[in-house]
Amino acid sequence: MTWNWEQSDWPAFTWDDGALDDLEARFMRQAGVLSGALRHVNGDDTAALTVELISAEAVKTSEIEGEILDRNSVQSSIKRHFGLATDNARATPAERGIADMMVDVYRTYAAPLSHETLFKWHEMLAMGRRDLTDVGCYRTHEDAMQVVSGAAHAPTIHFEAPPSPLMAAEMTRFITWFNDCGLSGTNPLPPLTRAGLAHLHFVSIHPFEDGNGRIGRAISDMALSQSLGHPSLLALSHIIQAGRKIYYDALAHHNKDLDVTGWLLYFAETVLGAQDYSLALVEFLIAKTQLFDRLRGQLNIRQDKALDRMFREGLEGFKGGLSAENYISITGTKRATASRDLADLVKKGALLRTGERRYTRYWLNV
Repeated sequence: MTWNWEQSDWPAFTWDDGALDDLEARFMRQAGVLSGALRHVNGDDTAALTVELISAEAVKTSEIEGEILDRNSVQSSIKRHFGLATDNARATPAERGIADMMVDVYRTYAAPLSHETLFKWHEMLAMGRRDLTDVGCYRTHEDAMQVVSGAAHAPTIHFEAPPSPLMAAEMTRFITWFNDCGLSGTNPLPPLTRAGLAHLHFVSIHPFEDGNGRIGRAISDMALSQSLGHPSLLALSHIIQAGRKIYYDALAHHNKDLDVTGWLLYFAETVLGAQDYSLALVEFLIAKTQLFDRLRGQLNIRQDKALDRMFREGLEGFKGGLSAENYISITGTKRATASRDLADLVKKGALLRTGERRYTRYWLNV
């Protein structure tokens, strides 16, 4: 089988510009809508939104690779970077490492990409790892770098990357291309096109012993942020994880030739979905502020604590809705008091009630 990097004109990817025109225009329009919505978020909520999106991306980009991290621990690590109060949750090296990398992407998005930046990100991702030979540098092992699945005795090879001795030359060419096609480069590309190409090109090289997917998605976010002139704050990994099989299928389908129109269409739609999710989260935070403003002075400490806890669950909320047992657990109160509190929150329009008796559930009315 011939891989894309084995073809004579690698890495001269080709695609249909016209197929992406409408998607590129939608991206810029929605970026304006998202930016406008953010202006209605107050300072404290802006910080909360930033931490929420960065921590969600950190957890989801790891989950795509099969690594499950504790969201509260990751979020606590990110809050420390921003000088915010934390619950002092103890984070593992992997949780601290991905938090460090995501914050660095957020803060340094405008800088040119470099070998040193990529090495730094890899060192962060590999924090605490003892199973890697090459950390903070490109891979050097002689064995083929393959993406495989299935049983060890009969693996399915989804992709084989260029051999290790080619890494320095391949990555120098990639970095030069990436910086050259940015807004300030000599051959600028539209945002979605550049971000999609960067991701596919980088993971096709697969320059690190591990962490290529996470760094590849960080590079895409860097490209989108540079096109906007500010951190994108997009829920890109959230959307990819929701359709993880489609993501891997799209990569596998487009790693054998250099016509990548299909990949770019998939990636563009994914970014637009991430924009929609981020906008919904901004509107959710605005609704939170409006609800608490409307009920200021009308809530007891228990009700205030429960509502705040429900909002911290984000757009998805409590799975299956808030039960009386949830309320009792959150507030430490008795069942009779919980019933009165919840009925009062429904009467005040803070919650909606569904079901009866033990199936009764409560939902934020936003």
